[in-house]
Amino acid sequence: MKNTEIEHKFLLHDTSYRQMATRISTIRQGYLSTDPDRTIRIRLKDDKAFITIKSRPNAQTLARFEWEREIDPNDAQEMLKMCPPYIIEKERYIVQWKDIIIEIDEFHGVNEGLCIAEIELDDINQTLPELPGFIGQEVSHDSRYSNSYLALLPYTMW
Repeated sequence: MKNTEIEHKFLLHDTSYRQMATRISTIRQGYLSTDPDRTIRIRLKDDKAFITIKSRPNAQTLARFEWEREIDPNDAQEMLKMCPPYIIEKERYIVQWKDIIIEIDEFHGVNEGLCIAEIELDDINQTLPELPGFIGQEVSHDSRYSNSYLALLPYTMW
């Protein structure tokens, strides 16, 4: 099982990705720990649930340790009650572009109005291809756009 994540995040110019999406999921997630060195996330995605532990990303390569396991959705519902102060609510659009998958999150609730595209690479030496026109400014190094930060200080409060 892969335990490394290399993720680039981008703001968006428009919503043209909606017509390109092959799948849409509903996600609710909260954080048992928002410590940047060890975040612990509880996620409900459609009818499944997961617990995920992530390390701090490497400043240069964006690579970080990620461990994720599926858990019982009822247990996840109970654990979400322990996740202060805000729950992340979003819809995730999946777009296949060239040889990569782009995940676009449209946030709702306290993060309404924020849309972020995420592109996960397989290797630190892999380069991003030319990206579609809806992709805007890269914000991978701006911690405000991490979901764990958004659970503490939502976008609508910036």
